[in-house]
Amino acid sequence: MGTPKPGPGKIFDNPFLEALTKTHIAVPLALFWSAGAITLWYSVAQLGLAWTSAVLFFAVGALFFTLIEYVMHRYLYHIPAPTEKRKKFQYTIHGVHHDHPRDKSRLALPPVVSIVLAVLFIALFRLVMGEYGYAFGGGFLFGYSTYLAAHYAIHMYKPPKNFLSLIWKHHNLHHFVGDDGAFGVSSPLWDYVFGTMPSDPKRKAAARENRLV
Repeated sequence: MGTPKPGPGKIFDNPFLEALTKTHIAVPLALFWSAGAITLWYSVAQLGLAWTSAVLFFAVGALFFTLIEYVMHRYLYHIPAPTEKRKKFQYTIHGVHHDHPRDKSRLALPPVVSIVLAVLFIALFRLVMGEYGYAFGGGFLFGYSTYLAAHYAIHMYKPPKNFLSLIWKHHNLHHFVGDDGAFGVSSPLWDYVFGTMPSDPKRKAAARENRLV
């Protein structure tokens, strides 16, 4: 990844295509937090699931999202790019964010893309889990929304003076010390599980500088 640059990034010369790559953070937050709540309600009110079961599947779905977040960030967003076409693909889906980490219009997937992915995931969960898939999927969408809120806050605001500052420091490791680790954003859990948590004391010290803000 390149050295962070000020201002917004640019992917396409075509203004229409360029506009499609951007979104205001309020749009996906409102959309997917609402969708998560509605699917949880639907599981109980319309499908007759017990509240305890629905909430349990909802919570597991939210946790499952953190795993998908980690896997996509590690293996898709940071896919090796030995060719120019691969470099263009990688830059389009994620590299532009590393070059322009404070471009607030690109801190979330465009709504059209995220809606398509959400529908596909919910359909998969419904196929695998039956009626429980809706509660699980609602938690998954809630997890995605929470990830978006955390990612936006990390890049746009100074870290709070409490335990949540650990999330800021963890993401700083990824952006400013080395993008070969610290792939979790909403949680460092899977970096510990899969051994991608940076352990070099110098890298940890650099993260304390909170260079994102």
